[in-house]
Amino acid sequence: MNNENSVQETLSWKEFMKVEMRVGTIISAEGFPEVRNPAYKLIVDFGPLGTRKTSAQITKLYSPEELVGQQVIAVVNFPPKQIANIMSECLVMGAVDGKEVTLIKPGKKVENGMRVG
Repeated sequence: MNNENSVQETLSWKEFMKVEMRVGTIISAEGFPEVRNPAYKLIVDFGPLGTRKTSAQITKLYSPEELVGQQVIAVVNFPPKQIANIMSECLVMGAVDGKEVTLIKPGKKVENGMRVG
């Protein structure tokens, strides 16, 4: 069964620990008209890890103004990926329901760069 509501594959703890998810604060969010699907260009501050650029298809539920200052969870150890005219340096995590993406965030403010695991 290959359906997005089923568990695809079991990972070992060692494999899971390779995925480096960190908390960061969005410091910049702007429209990204160069991409096919509506998205924003984001710059996220990960504290001691510095800032990282990315693109996020979250335009249906969020405006750029409300994103700035919000903390998010992102994977920071994927290789950089070219998306239109920017090099994406992290993957902001979200719950996907059809075409809408709801950001995954800490329940309370924590230090930027804190590891999730």
